[in-house]
Amino acid sequence: MLAYDALKRAITQMDIYGSAAEFRLDERQLSETLGVSRTPIREAMTVLEQEGFVRSVPRRGIFVVRKTKREILDLIVVWAALEGMAARLAATNASDDEIDSLRRLFNEFEATPPASPMHEYSQANIAFHQAVIRMGGCRLIVDMTGNLFLHMRAIRAVSVRQENRFEISMREHMAIIDALEQRDPDLAERLVREHTMGLAAHVERHGVFPE
Repeated sequence: MLAYDALKRAITQMDIYGSAAEFRLDERQLSETLGVSRTPIREAMTVLEQEGFVRSVPRRGIFVVRKTKREILDLIVVWAALEGMAARLAATNASDDEIDSLRRLFNEFEATPPASPMHEYSQANIAFHQAVIRMGGCRLIVDMTGNLFLHMRAIRAVSVRQENRFEISMREHMAIIDALEQRDPDLAERLVREHTMGLAAHVERHGVFPE
């Protein structure tokens, strides 16, 4: 389990859609880095392959899986539905402090011009969406989005660097927080769904992903 968790965290941090290069996982290097034998590494790789995160290529090694553009668009649609419902629940169930924590994520960026460091903003962006899911209080939604998160994180990380997604993202996040503060479940759900479907439209137009 230690090797599995460590490998999944490592894959989650990879910019898998920001480069055309393949991401190969080196079994020996991972063994040395994690300080474990190759057996738990192989066992973790097997589980990750069953879950669709990596693929084994004979005589070449293990590679991180990248979704096709069509698969990414489908994934975003599912995420929009699940996070939209989480936002609806959060508008009623979340505490004031939890909602305040969302606004605090973006305090430094509101006072900073659009040239803000994209890495820092991307991290805040990911934390925001994870928090909305969690604040809904539905364990099943949390579990269902868990395996989607790896790809959603990577998609959002590359998309926020394109065109004017920074400004759009900031504006839409603030509107979602306002709706949650107003305890308006209909508005919160609609804004989160529209925000995520806006990402789908952006990927359709600008995303450079495998076909």
